[in-house]
Amino acid sequence: MKIAVVTGTSTGIGFATSLHLARHGYRVFAGMRNLAKAEPLRTAVRSEGLGVEVIELDVTSPTSVASSFARITNGGPVDVLVNNAGIGGATPLELTPEDEHRRMFDTNYFGAIACIQAVLPGMRTRRSGTIVNVTSIAGLIATPNQMAYSASKWALECAGEALAHEVRRFGVRVVNVEPGVVMTAIFENSAAATRYEKASPYQPIMRRNGKLFAAGFADPAQPDDVAQTILEAITCSEYRLRWPVGKDAVGFYRGRPTISDEDWVAMGEDLSDQEYNQRFADYFDIKL
Repeated sequence: MKIAVVTGTSTGIGFATSLHLARHGYRVFAGMRNLAKAEPLRTAVRSEGLGVEVIELDVTSPTSVASSFARITNGGPVDVLVNNAGIGGATPLELTPEDEHRRMFDTNYFGAIACIQAVLPGMRTRRSGTIVNVTSIAGLIATPNQMAYSASKWALECAGEALAHEVRRFGVRVVNVEPGVVMTAIFENSAAATRYEKASPYQPIMRRNGKLFAAGFADPAQPDDVAQTILEAITCSEYRLRWPVGKDAVGFYRGRPTISDEDWVAMGEDLSDQEYNQRFADYFDIKL
């Protein structure tokens, strides 16, 4: 039975992915920082009789990463790592405290790197294994009002692409999965889930970012959709680096390369809502 490690499993994508991989024959170690949140996953596992073990794993703690992976590999080598743990935030750069910016990178980027470094030597030696980075479509589209979050996901996108090149010769597969708006609680994990200030000079950008999420929530991807994509990315015979998930993610993924960088930046001009919304529809097939 192949072993899969999934991080950030208390809710959402990690929760769904742990169950989905187990239903398809994997022995899953479901890592989460706070085991007080483990009961819903444990209940789901018991109800289906699945091979999922919930473990404490704080990806921002070197001690936790080292001890957790030592415990996991006592039972056999890791075949699949799903880097899903993440925190979000939605504020303009000027209003984002440096410590919040660093926390996002500690979890979204450095936490993933720590887990990769824990499993990669074994995968390289065995010439087998898959690393899945759950990034975000914001890791491919520089997203205003989410700059810190977007930058951390860009960093992980870059790492995944470069790593895929580095380990190709060793038979190790690396893929990046880019969800759009998904029905999860990721932004509840941010110190500034909503810093919407009506008096702020950034209010139009903040409001429009909110409208983008509202449009996504009108027809969102579900955590199960991402879980199914992750399994497909792991098992498909034809390799693909990037896997966008959700109507909005696909719209951005297809539309952004068709416009210039200057066209994208020009969206930040003082446009009327009608003109801004029309450009979004024309460029990305997204109705705000």
